[in-house]
Amino acid sequence: GEARTFLQEILAGKANLKRPVQDLSQIEAIAAMAREGVLKMTKGRWIPGPLLAIKAMEEGLQRPLEEGLEIEIKYFMETAISNQAKGSINTFFIKTLTDKPQGMMTRGFTPKPIRKVAVLGFGTMGRGIIIEVLRNMKVPVIVKDFPETFEAGKAFVRKILEGMAQKKRLKTPVDELMALLTTTASYGPEFKDADLVVEAVFEDIKVKEQTYKELCAVIREDCVIASNTSSIMISLMSGFVKNPERFGGAHFFSPVWMMQLVEIIQGENTSRETVDNLLSFAAAIRKRPIVCRDNPGFVVNALLVPYYLGTLGYVESGNSIEKVDGAMVAFGMPLGSIRLLDEVGIDVPYKAFKGAGIVQETLKNVVEAGRLGLKKSGKGFFLADGTVDPEVLPLIARRPVKEATSEEIQMGCLTNMVQVGKDLLDRKIVEDPRMIDVGMIWGTGFPPDKGGPMKWADLIGLSEKLYGKTFY
Repeated sequence: GEARTFLQEILAGKANLKRPVQDLSQIEAIAAMAREGVLKMTKGRWIPGPLLAIKAMEEGLQRPLEEGLEIEIKYFMETAISNQAKGSINTFFIKTLTDKPQGMMTRGFTPKPIRKVAVLGFGTMGRGIIIEVLRNMKVPVIVKDFPETFEAGKAFVRKILEGMAQKKRLKTPVDELMALLTTTASYGPEFKDADLVVEAVFEDIKVKEQTYKELCAVIREDCVIASNTSSIMISLMSGFVKNPERFGGAHFFSPVWMMQLVEIIQGENTSRETVDNLLSFAAAIRKRPIVCRDNPGFVVNALLVPYYLGTLGYVESGNSIEKVDGAMVAFGMPLGSIRLLDEVGIDVPYKAFKGAGIVQETLKNVVEAGRLGLKKSGKGFFLADGTVDPEVLPLIARRPVKEATSEEIQMGCLTNMVQVGKDLLDRKIVEDPRMIDVGMIWGTGFPPDKGGPMKWADLIGLSEKLYGKTFY
């Protein structure tokens, strides 16, 4: 055809490849619009790949072809050796590592079939776990809670599934999936054929103890049990479970149907077989797991604690909430840490700090004032329009004033995070820095182009400075 003829003319040197004269003002205007669009998407952050690609096109179109190609090579090489490229490559490889949880299981392990799942608790987390089991596994699910939770819980599950169906993300009709879900207010014979129980009840040790004692009286001895706790040690709760080797942690992140990450926690009594079965469950519901040993806050929350403490410390030292949050957004976080507190619930880290013997005065004041976050109580640090609520300012504890630059705020908060990551590695809570980076990228939105906090520390020389060696 015409294309082949044209190609033959090019090879024979007969085709005229001279480009028409360009309207330079138009090229510059288009490039400016493209740059503006990229910076809007990155919230003002310098990301070399797309911005240098625009620059290469803008400059190349104003020069002969050979010079344009040289400009393209120049900017390509500048991008290829950048820290952002190295961080992005690391993110790609750690994503590949955890894409298939089966590869993290013991070689030759045959997972236990899961034909029925029981979920304890029909609250926010229980609902999310049910949604993931129904849409991915399509097996019967029984949920145990108080009767007054049933109507709202079922309506919520249906609403999310219907939204997925509208977006063509479900192959099974919603009514078919909902027919697999049954509710109960008591522990009865319907639990006998459950192969896996996921506990997502209220975060109170006494509630957990009573729950497990009642549960173990009705389930089979080979039924695997997982707790979705975010703040209570798995090893502590294993004392409430008959045959504790079949008990481990499966800590999901909210909203469960949107967040890929799940932390699989091996308590002191958890068998490797149970860890492998929970990895198999993670694969079945298409989650990205990381495995860790029992630890306060496990991995993600363990690193978030010093991050929160750092950012709150800067606020208490006279730096505005807007400035501190703005610094972390400029680094690449999807939300500033103070805004993130409002999203996850201010009481969650407050309780975690309290459990670790840390009294964070600002959080204490805010929680005691009934401000648990916009989503939980309608009041937190921010108003619905995204601005700081002036009524929260008197609740902020005060330290000696110490103004900090955005760079100082970023380095201070993130260095705290890296130091905790190093401690987790030293204590063998995790065996591999890649597990920490997976957790922080897919659990908190740590910028993927940084490669995770541990890789970032390597790239900027922080790990060498602090410890004399890199993590990777």
